[in-house]
Amino acid sequence: GFLEDGILVRDVGRTRRRYLGSRTFPWDVMAVLPTELLCLLPGVPRVPGVPAARANRCLRLPRLFEAFDRCETRTGWPNVFRMAKLMLYLLLGIHWHGCLYYALSAHLGLGADPWVCPSSARPLRRYLHSFYFSTLVLAMVGDTPAPQREEELLFLTAGFLLAVLGFATITGSISTVIVNLSSASSAFYPDAGPVRRYLRAWGVGGRLAGRVARWHQHLRAQRKLPAEGDALQHLPRGLRAEVAASVHLEALRRVGLFRSWERGVLRQLVLRLRPQVFGPGEFVCRRGDVGREMYFIREGRLAVVAEDGVTQLAVLGEGLYFGEISLINIKGNTAGNRRTANILSIGYSDLFCLGKEDLAEVLAEFPAARAAMEAKGRELLLRMGQLDTGAEAAALAAEAEAQRRLQGLEAALEGLQTRAARLLAQLEASALRMALRVQRLEGRRQRRDRAGRTGGA
Repeated sequence: GFLEDGILVRDVGRTRRRYLGSRTFPWDVMAVLPTELLCLLPGVPRVPGVPAARANRCLRLPRLFEAFDRCETRTGWPNVFRMAKLMLYLLLGIHWHGCLYYALSAHLGLGADPWVCPSSARPLRRYLHSFYFSTLVLAMVGDTPAPQREEELLFLTAGFLLAVLGFATITGSISTVIVNLSSASSAFYPDAGPVRRYLRAWGVGGRLAGRVARWHQHLRAQRKLPAEGDALQHLPRGLRAEVAASVHLEALRRVGLFRSWERGVLRQLVLRLRPQVFGPGEFVCRRGDVGREMYFIREGRLAVVAEDGVTQLAVLGEGLYFGEISLINIKGNTAGNRRTANILSIGYSDLFCLGKEDLAEVLAEFPAARAAMEAKGRELLLRMGQLDTGAEAAALAAEAEAQRRLQGLEAALEGLQTRAARLLAQLEASALRMALRVQRLEGRRQRRDRAGRTGGA
């Protein structure tokens, strides 16, 4: 197939016509011609002539490089692919240099001196010696027999110069790949070095530094990606929603609150969720704190603890959520926007965090979801004894009264708008009548003026 306006075209006929009219088609034809059949002609040397006759295969090198580029952009392991490609170039360069060394040795005479390839009845032995010799030369080890002739000196000097250029380039490419590996890792995982240096600068270490180190190790070992929002920020909103939904939607559906919600609500939520990882013994929230986020448990266990921070009142597991009561305005909530419980992470806990403003935006677009969340929050407050039913009834009555007054004001405003429209229409009609009267009077005056001028004449 081929791309047309960014769309992959797989039609065989169109692909054929496009390929036959391309500039690469003649080169591809020349590259696959069976030119090695020329060696069957009389007078053509058999063995030395075969490599030269197949030199047209090198015309496919641009195609090979194109295939490498496409594979590098599509593979899930680009750095591993780059390393494999560099090793292929390295082995191929050594192989070609070994072939040239063997050709020179055959020209000078196999085994004629210690520098050339020794004469052996086994072709594998001759090839391995040539490959080993080329490896020593191109790796600039220098542990090779001393050249005896001018051809050997020139060949060895050219090999060393090639090694300086080629191997320096390959070494630089390998170092670039290694740097890319570390930069790709730091793009998703935070670096623990600045935190450790900060603790050392203030003379704080020991147990706290160990907790920081273990937290970073847990992120890498469990492949937790707290910086995934930065990695997706360059994508358009629609594609970012698809990527985030494919990664987190299944985990979000395991939350009991969202099982009955429509997919559109979850897609809006998934764009606003922020992954957070809490370590063992770390408080997610404390009772009395101002609530600015709610949390959904993706993995791990959290404990609802008493004021002493040790006694466990309940254990929250995967699929549960907490913190929503302080974010939504439930009538009669005596705690207001304050946290109603102490939540402690038992082990490493993987949570989704949703901010108050983000939740308000989503619930404003989906009233049914807001009603469901308020109903569950009211039920929880009733069980905890933190719902003042009297205050709730008074608030509901005040809200109903305010709604009634608002409807009365709207009706009065509509009446005023109607009266204003009538007055405006009357004013426009009066202005039109006045303009017509003025026009008639001007016409009478003009006629009198013309009659007076005629009588005087």
